[in-house]
Amino acid sequence: MRGNRRLTFLGPGSPLSFPDPNESDDEGLLAVGGDLSPARLLVAYESGVFPWYSAGVPPLWWSPNPRALMDRERLHVSRSLRRTLRSGSFTVTFDRVFTQTISGCAANREGGTWILPEMMLADTQLHQLGHAHSFEVWHEGELAGGLYGVRRDALFAAESMFHVVTDASKVALAVALDTLFRAGFQVFDVQFVTEHLASLGAYEVSRQEYLAQVQDAVSTEVTPASIAAALEGWAARF
Repeated sequence: MRGNRRLTFLGPGSPLSFPDPNESDDEGLLAVGGDLSPARLLVAYESGVFPWYSAGVPPLWWSPNPRALMDRERLHVSRSLRRTLRSGSFTVTFDRVFTQTISGCAANREGGTWILPEMMLADTQLHQLGHAHSFEVWHEGELAGGLYGVRRDALFAAESMFHVVTDASKVALAVALDTLFRAGFQVFDVQFVTEHLASLGAYEVSRQEYLAQVQDAVSTEVTPASIAAALEGWAARF
């Protein structure tokens, strides 16, 4: 671990840039303050940085070491989940109800949520600009779960997922991974490996490797239309 570096404080009108994450310690807190404007958020994600927002404090900007990724090849689909995916009991859509999906993620988190109104507004603005997307899972005509994240070219930074029907969030994750990599994505970022994500195939890479992958990904164009096309026929692929 490197020694702690001095934090950068971002005041009103600060330049849209962040310190080099490689110069930070493993904890990875780079900067404090600034705003959640679409422009600043997009620069953050393409720089390998993400915001963590809490009530009553300025935005905190992080790039820890290591970072957590998932990909289609390492995705662990259990026999029971595979049966669920093939059963026809769920349908999956793309960008149909982004606002409902992010609201579901905010409302279904144990111990509170970082998806506060300011963060919801910021990510909704990114969605309106075509840089944030949702995968929605439906059961008997009702929204059963989903996943949303931020897209920067061929990078997808998964932010959160939720379910109100058993296995709906797992379906969202499996279908999103399959669809995005078929559409040409190179990086599916989940920030940290949790026990749950590890059981589904999440793995760690060094921050240096992560940043290199991000730079390649943000130089590769992928459009929302290609994602929608890649979603078609997803059930037959499991």
